[in-house]
Amino acid sequence: MKHLWVALIVLALSAFMPGDLSAQGVSPQSGRARGPGLELGQNYPNPFNPDTRIPFTIGEGAGCTDPSRLYRVSLRVFNVLAQPVAVPVLQGGTGNVAGGEPIEGLLLTCNQYTAFWDGKDTRTQQEVASGVYLYRLEVDGKAVVKKMLVSK
Repeated sequence: MKHLWVALIVLALSAFMPGDLSAQGVSPQSGRARGPGLELGQNYPNPFNPDTRIPFTIGEGAGCTDPSRLYRVSLRVFNVLAQPVAVPVLQGGTGNVAGGEPIEGLLLTCNQYTAFWDGKDTRTQQEVASGVYLYRLEVDGKAVVKKMLVSK
């Protein structure tokens, strides 16, 4: 039975994670995943209990060449079975977007942001179980994924 769970976890992770992380632009030194016009940082603290923050950068960040351009941004948390668990909220807020706004189809300008997740499943409002979770940042249809660990 234990081997079945391990196989399911590996299968679920392989569906989200690329075979070659260098193709996704994951820098071993920084722990950041990069895509065109986006950068996803490692959540902190990691492992965490009960909440965490997720840093991400949209556009070119501080060297933004077009500060008026809006990017459609979504950030979601999934369990290892690829089931949606939560949508983190924007911490602090910026421009015309208030802090505490769920990061689901938000229109954001290029900048550095931080998301907050309280460690609860959106459907049940109960804290999630210990284990590995994946978080996926999608910006204008391009996505990067990283994993995090909940430890009780």
